[in-house]
Amino acid sequence: IEQPTFPKITEMCVKMIRRVNDEEGIKKLVNETFQKLWFTPTPHHDKEAMTRKILNITDVVAACRDTGYDWFEQLLQNLLKSEEDASYKPVKKACTQLVDNLVEHILKYEESLSDSDNKGVNSGRLVACITTLFLFSKIRPQLMVKHAMTMQPYLTTKCSTQNDFMVICNVAKILELVVPLMEHPSETFLATIEEDLMKLIIKYGMTVVQHCVSCLGAVVNKVTQNYKFVWACFNRYYGALSKLKSQHQEDPNSTILTANKPALLRSLFTVGALCRHFDFDQEDFKGNSKVNIKDKVLELLMYFTKHSDEEVQTKAIIGLGFAFIQHPSLMFEQEVKTLYNSILSDKNCSVNLKIQVLKNLQTYLQEEDTRMQQADRDWKKVAKQEDLKEMGDISSGMSSSIMQLYLKQVLEAFFHTQSSVRHFALNVIALTLNQGLIHPVQCVPYLIAMGTDPEPSMRNKADQQLVEIDKKYAGFIHMKAVAGMKMSYQVQQAINTCPKDPVRGFRHDESSSALCSHLYSMIRGNRQHRRAFLISLLNLFDDTAKTEVNMLLYIADNLACFPYQTQEEPLFIMHHIDITLSVSGSNLLQSFKESMVKDKKKERKPSSDEETDSDSNSGSESESEEEASKPRRLRKRVDSDSDSDEENDINAVMKCLPENSAPLIEFANVSQGILLLLMLKQHLKNLCGFSD
Repeated sequence: IEQPTFPKITEMCVKMIRRVNDEEGIKKLVNETFQKLWFTPTPHHDKEAMTRKILNITDVVAACRDTGYDWFEQLLQNLLKSEEDASYKPVKKACTQLVDNLVEHILKYEESLSDSDNKGVNSGRLVACITTLFLFSKIRPQLMVKHAMTMQPYLTTKCSTQNDFMVICNVAKILELVVPLMEHPSETFLATIEEDLMKLIIKYGMTVVQHCVSCLGAVVNKVTQNYKFVWACFNRYYGALSKLKSQHQEDPNSTILTANKPALLRSLFTVGALCRHFDFDQEDFKGNSKVNIKDKVLELLMYFTKHSDEEVQTKAIIGLGFAFIQHPSLMFEQEVKTLYNSILSDKNCSVNLKIQVLKNLQTYLQEEDTRMQQADRDWKKVAKQEDLKEMGDISSGMSSSIMQLYLKQVLEAFFHTQSSVRHFALNVIALTLNQGLIHPVQCVPYLIAMGTDPEPSMRNKADQQLVEIDKKYAGFIHMKAVAGMKMSYQVQQAINTCPKDPVRGFRHDESSSALCSHLYSMIRGNRQHRRAFLISLLNLFDDTAKTEVNMLLYIADNLACFPYQTQEEPLFIMHHIDITLSVSGSNLLQSFKESMVKDKKKERKPSSDEETDSDSNSGSESESEEEASKPRRLRKRVDSDSDSDEENDINAVMKCLPENSAPLIEFANVSQGILLLLMLKQHLKNLCGFSD
């Protein structure tokens, strides 16, 4: 504010604005800062200050192009909400000024685009301005109503660069939000928009088609009701698909199909996109026809999911995902369940197909969430005659049932080697939990496991979900903590790039923190829960637990690197290590000695490898005494040999080894856990400076 020309302002703003969802104190500070900086009305005569403000906002929006614009939407919502009931509304006035000036800047940049020297710079500025206008439209579309006719010609932008495509997409998104709010728009204006959108749908790629069909949906469904126009477009692509299906059935290896592949891909995507925004089973579209369009579309798209070409399969699954948003009940169809579950659970299935199925579920949940929020707002505007909660329950009941169908397979996707698969699986689970569609306890171990992911964004998201669950359901995290630790080992195994190397339980960076440190930090506050958790982990080292050595190493690493806050925590672990050593260690040593002795003495018996504590019915008292005395003499020899390394006779020890070495090998393996505990105890002593 004091130094408006300082070159680092954009960078500073980007860093500040990302804290908009932080704790209340910081959130308030961020809101106040940007209200002063951007959302305070500017005097009309101070054109320089307004231009500076516009450039600053668009620079920040451009800088955040890759990280998303949630922060800007949140900031706007916070500021506008804070003055809803106020008589003087400076933020609203400032927003109106900003929008009007952004439109002026867009016109100015367009004029200067003919100047080849600054074409790249101004093209980038144009995109940033239009993107900023879209963000304003998303929060307060009324601000853009008077500028809708100014924006419409940008739909005819000739696309030659990435920026041109972004202009078209953002203009389509603005018109989608704004046109339904216009009072008595001219028929010519509406017809022009419809024609422009249709040309773009026919001509350009997936992203443009998606946004243009969405815009067309808003214009036709809410304003023009020009259903015949859309029906003709749908029939064009649906007919092409039907024809290609017939050709494929006749001869799957036909060269015609190869030549028509681009048309097939476009038809699959466009039919799906149209089905997402229009219900073609309405009488307005199909008239008196008895044909069930959604079932016919499902049949067509399902046919192409079995195609040999993966690209065709992917587009067919994308089309299905779109259709399911309009008709979620189709996800209960047996063939759809089989398709989705087989793709998610088959380890040999293509990664792209897995990701697309997860994206479909994610998009469905996002749309459902948006729909329910809109319904919530609509009912609040009306008098409280409707039972809003009941309406929400009816709507969410479908989503809940759908997620129960696919939940297990989505959770199992956490164990995939590809981070992109894990990323989308986590997104689906986060949306499911945020909407309260499933009981969270079944997801806790999986979220604990994902908290060990090497990618910070994913583990932060998983950790955040655990924090939310812990707030609502105290004790759930502790209940599933050990299961989560075991599952985190499985995740680490799956993503281990060198299968020959054992999985370690700490991060290989400067911090050397435990992979499950966040889990421990959540549990350690409750002494009872903390102790129960630590004892459960140490019990895995018991010789009766039969835990594999690599997992014990992983758990020992975590125990060594947990973020302990008091001396009592490592002392408690060391105390229980001593107990485990005194019981398991001595038992193990005794069993080891006895197996050597008994196997040596009873090698003539075929069942000598079986251990027996006592056998009162095996013979006379003298035989029993003889059997009892022999091990004693041998024990003395083994003990004396082990007492002194100098007197240790290798040959004598070798004579004590049984022919069947399986029990000895088993005991040697079990002893690895005991050795790990000894090393862990020594590490904690060194770490905390304890002495005996």
